[in-house]
Amino acid sequence: MKNIVVLDGYTLNPGDLSWAGLQALGNVTIYDRTPEELVVERAKDAAIVLTNKSLLSAASIAQLPHLEYIGVIATGYNVVDVAAAKARNIVVTNVPAYSTTAVAQLTFALILELCHHVGAHAAAVSEGRWANSVDFSFWDYPLVELEGKTLGIVGLGQIGQAVARLGLAFGMKVIAHHKHPERDKMDGVTFTDMATCFREADVVSLHTPMSAANKEFVNAALLSTMKRTAFLINTSRGGLIQEQDLADALRNGVLAGAGLDVLSVEPPREGNPLIGSPNVFITPHIAWATSDARKRLLNKVIENLDAFLSGRAQNVVS
Repeated sequence: MKNIVVLDGYTLNPGDLSWAGLQALGNVTIYDRTPEELVVERAKDAAIVLTNKSLLSAASIAQLPHLEYIGVIATGYNVVDVAAAKARNIVVTNVPAYSTTAVAQLTFALILELCHHVGAHAAAVSEGRWANSVDFSFWDYPLVELEGKTLGIVGLGQIGQAVARLGLAFGMKVIAHHKHPERDKMDGVTFTDMATCFREADVVSLHTPMSAANKEFVNAALLSTMKRTAFLINTSRGGLIQEQDLADALRNGVLAGAGLDVLSVEPPREGNPLIGSPNVFITPHIAWATSDARKRLLNKVIENLDAFLSGRAQNVVS
């Protein structure tokens, strides 16, 4: 049986899932986390390496003589030097579309928190403010209804479409900016250019992969075109946003709020301008991580590897 090394298994399976399906395919060694300087040492005898965020650079790949297969435990595969792997005929696979429902759900959790500030109002009750109120009801923030508002989606792939369906269910008007409008046209969704999407939307939600072309495209100039009552949501990639510009926009009332599940550097470094900014909710990159989504991810990782070992590799990106 081939040697299989999991470089960083903890975020996928902190103990609530079973590795049995993977262990049936080979001799498995699982590390919770692997820093870059230990990748070669830990994977030196492996034919198969599975990684989520641990980097497999060209230099590392060159020092792994037995390596035949790299399975990325995620959809994005930028942690692997795919060109270096291909030059060695090493198969690289990923797992597409396992977290669509989970990400769409958290997207609306952030939107609804911005609309109702449920956490803050629940805390106010716990602190005794309702019991001490002279009125039967009080609120500390404007309360916003979604029906009739405009949801602008940047990127109408599978996750963007799931978010669009939720927006339509809330009675929202949905507009989208997308590279392939004809291929991915959707009932109830109107395609627009980027400028119109940001200008007209009451909520803008980002669901596009990050590339060199769109890095930090959400900047001061684009934010200045948004409604002052609008919300910005990002459950895609933190690098899509120029973080200082967004922090300044929130402090200056250029827009009403932001809900973010991703930042440019994760975990965030000390001094990140968005930490502590007003009217922003930041969650620690959890949109993908429901138990159901992680089960799907692990099952697909095992399925990908089994397919490779059977000579019918699938979800190949190399």
